[in-house]
Amino acid sequence: MDCAPVSVIVVSQARPQALARCLNGLSQLDYPTFEVILVACAEGLAVARARPEAAQMKLIPFDEANISAARNAGIGVAAGEIIAFIDDDAVPEPLWLQHLAAPFTASEVAAATGYVIGRNGISFQWRARCVDRFGQTEDLALEGTEPVVLPPQKGRAIKTEGTNMAVRRDTLAKMGGFDPGFRFYLDETDLNIRLAQEGLGTAVVPLAQVHHGFAASARRGADRTPRDLTQIGASQMLYLRKHAPETERKKAWKAFRREQRLRLIRLMQRGPLGSDDVWRLMRSLDRGAREGAARNFAPLVPLPPSSEKFRPFPGRPGAPRKFLSGRFWQASALRRAAAKAVENGEIVSLFLLSPTARYHRVRFTENGVWEQTGGRFGRSLRNAPILRYRRFSTRIRSEITRIEPVRGGFDDNNAKK
Repeated sequence: MDCAPVSVIVVSQARPQALARCLNGLSQLDYPTFEVILVACAEGLAVARARPEAAQMKLIPFDEANISAARNAGIGVAAGEIIAFIDDDAVPEPLWLQHLAAPFTASEVAAATGYVIGRNGISFQWRARCVDRFGQTEDLALEGTEPVVLPPQKGRAIKTEGTNMAVRRDTLAKMGGFDPGFRFYLDETDLNIRLAQEGLGTAVVPLAQVHHGFAASARRGADRTPRDLTQIGASQMLYLRKHAPETERKKAWKAFRREQRLRLIRLMQRGPLGSDDVWRLMRSLDRGAREGAARNFAPLVPLPPSSEKFRPFPGRPGAPRKFLSGRFWQASALRRAAAKAVENGEIVSLFLLSPTARYHRVRFTENGVWEQTGGRFGRSLRNAPILRYRRFSTRIRSEITRIEPVRGGFDDNNAKK
């Protein structure tokens, strides 16, 4: 397979533990030619410099709360034909880049996006979506696992997910990269609309999968409860000014504000917020709207070629896959064996099942192991039967079959029963 060189950009601010996990995941990517560019605060750069691959990464100091500007800084040193983006609180499946980069062999593909898995490690947060001139998204009903190249439609664009997307470097540079007016919200959505305005196609790649954790930040808690809506309000207002018809902006803002208020009321009813929090957050949203109404959005200036040469990151191209499986009372011994296999350069999946119907969960551990836990009779896919009797070996085989397309094949002889 002809693999184009890819630059992977990670932006990180004040989330060192999440970043360490993300970098562990990137170190297991099965792709022959990619580089890693970390744009981060001092705390994040310290995490990277402590890693054995530190000299093989491009490290860019950046401590401003503006993901668009940070990404542009990363683009400035990116030397790959394709630039991929992943958040610091996300981890890619080992075959992520193989799947995400494959559609770019077609000249009509300017961008690509994959599917994003949520906190349980199995269910999807986001799949295929489109977005309109008001920033409203809509799910697309795509079937199967093959990539689909979608042209833009009038007034709509294909939505790429900022934590799982890629764009041709020359296209991105010509368009001026990301608009720094969008400091973290609607940043890639603005790019999507601009790609659509150029008539450029986007590929949706179901098997290009990342696990996204929604780590806490200055703007939201670990449970996604908002702490401040200023930048959301500012970005929404700027987006409407850039892309919505002038006669429809006021109505669109009111609808957006109403949606935000209802979201906060639901959080208040559930418990994380009090009535005073709702009032405070709505004030921050309105304050952001005033700020967004005053922001300039001059045409973006094309970005120059990379200031640095391509710097290959080792990854684990062609690494052997290994799976270990056992009952929950064998967990300690199996975890030690799994960690040792990772140290030896293998990509390891560990299945620990109990004799129950508990739902399954998947996590990527600090040791770099893909660990799946749950009941022998329980669901992994949430639309599967609630309870289904299966032999232990049959259940393990079915789970391996489920993950092979995104994690890679396994040797039938390396199971521990």
